[in-house]
Amino acid sequence: MQERYIDTKSGKVFYWISNAWTKDKKTLFFLHGMTGDHTMFEEQVDYFVKDYNILLWDAPAHGKSRPFQQFDYDKAAKSIKQIFGAENISDAVFVGQSMGGFITQAVIKRFPELVTAFVSIDSTPYGEEYYSKSDVFWLKQVEWMASLFSLKTIKQAIAKQNTVTQAGYANMISMLVPYGKKEICHLMGIGYAGFLEDNCELKIECPVLLLVGEKDNTGKVKQYNKAWSRRTGSDIIWIPNAAHNSNVDNPEFVNVCIKKFLDN
Repeated sequence: MQERYIDTKSGKVFYWISNAWTKDKKTLFFLHGMTGDHTMFEEQVDYFVKDYNILLWDAPAHGKSRPFQQFDYDKAAKSIKQIFGAENISDAVFVGQSMGGFITQAVIKRFPELVTAFVSIDSTPYGEEYYSKSDVFWLKQVEWMASLFSLKTIKQAIAKQNTVTQAGYANMISMLVPYGKKEICHLMGIGYAGFLEDNCELKIECPVLLLVGEKDNTGKVKQYNKAWSRRTGSDIIWIPNAAHNSNVDNPEFVNVCIKKFLDN
């Protein structure tokens, strides 16, 4: 993979593209979750790189794309637009895990022509009717509640909550290494609060596949995805032996699901 970056007014945003990039291949863009980075998709890159152009990034304020001033979903979407322009990418299949699914929907809200299909991995939908007043209240409390705990406790809790396999746990812990306590708590806060600010009723015209770990006990992810599937008719597949980072916990199963979706 080739490492590149764009300059924005808020900071550099790093991304990676396939070494063997060809115009006749479809592009898969993998977007990681909150407090993660591009390394959570290593198994997907190995599986798809022969048949597709691969694009990865460290989202603004995450991983190597730090420091970044005042992250929000509008800036994230516009950064993607800028990357696509720099690389002459007209559109892509977006594969977004958790926050990566939020960012994908932020792009669809602003630049729908960029997204030809959307694979949501343990994410949740845009749409105000999905979230109760209680949901909204508690999501806004995440930053200060997290700050009550030690950095070690926070990191261990995140890794344990998001994964059920040793490989998943090790990957999550490694992605959390760069963050100090204040930064990680703030990321968690703006990730959820920023989503609530950008949330709206959103009609997604492209094909959508919902993938959810059977053991995903993060918030109400399962409940939201069931409602998402009922409301839109999008297929939902439950990933066995997997929690919130289901593409890392059970990459073989997830890869096959994505391939079938792309083939169809």
